[in-house]
Amino acid sequence: MSESIERVKCLIIGSGPAGYTAAIYAARANMFPVLYQGEQPGGQLTTTNDVENFPGYPEGITGPEMMIELQKQAERFGTEVRDGWVTKVDFSGSVHKVWVNETKEIHCDTVIISTGASAMYLGLPSEQKYLQLGGGVSACAVCDGFFYRNQEVVIVGAGDSACEEAHYLSKLCKKVTMLVRRDEFRASQIMEARVRNTSNIEILFNTSTEEVLGDGQVVTGVRVKNNVTGKVHDIEATGFFVAIGHKPNTDLFKDFLELDPTGYIINVPGTSKTNIEGVFVSGDAADNVYRQAVTAAGTGCMAALDAERYLAAIDSTFEVNTATNY
Repeated sequence: MSESIERVKCLIIGSGPAGYTAAIYAARANMFPVLYQGEQPGGQLTTTNDVENFPGYPEGITGPEMMIELQKQAERFGTEVRDGWVTKVDFSGSVHKVWVNETKEIHCDTVIISTGASAMYLGLPSEQKYLQLGGGVSACAVCDGFFYRNQEVVIVGAGDSACEEAHYLSKLCKKVTMLVRRDEFRASQIMEARVRNTSNIEILFNTSTEEVLGDGQVVTGVRVKNNVTGKVHDIEATGFFVAIGHKPNTDLFKDFLELDPTGYIINVPGTSKTNIEGVFVSGDAADNVYRQAVTAAGTGCMAALDAERYLAAIDSTFEVNTATNY
């Protein structure tokens, strides 16, 4: 092995609740984890202004503050947190090979993937502006809907997730306006029926978003266009929810790990194990259902425990083989 190649017992790819929780457990198990934060240190929660549904924070906490605390906790137990991102992997052999920033090569006994998934947005400058300000744009109704109780909101999307989130918002908000770009839903019939039969959900078909309106700090409305007539009008709203899907950050692993048709890593049910021994997955990279900070943290714990047991099994096998050779 070249002196330039580093050997790591447990490498964690990605931060966020999953990565940092895996690091806490791995460090406490003397696995000496090394964690690379990735292109978005702290993950999606760094774009969330207020987190009120994570246990242990009765007064709530901002997403960035929560990630700083999780990082400090991981480092307290000995995790080495590094800047940089993984650009290449090779899981074809008995040694798990990982390259960081296209140059540094690391050989790993175990790898925990916590790269998450990225919410897809419309890409409008006004949308991104208020997303960054934390002033009314969200891609998670379950996370942020609570802040819009008894208010009027707009949601964009036409699939099952959009219908589910619109129905969730309808229980909290005075009115939910649902924008569907085409003249029909992509959702299943049961989900479509659910939103159609909810009295405070208004569905606008053939409607696209032109601009998210605001006062420079928070959202005050949405400018929309009818794709058939070309008519443009404004809708008053304090929240703008985007439910057009998520993209798991897993392209890096597609040549080695089993992925589902939408790109999520397939794990052995009830575990964090992938189809490659010694490679584990946690968080939203494998979760297309819940996508919550608390569930991500739980699977981070699972991944570290699975990795620890994997290493223990290897060590015991080595000891048995060594004893037999004498």
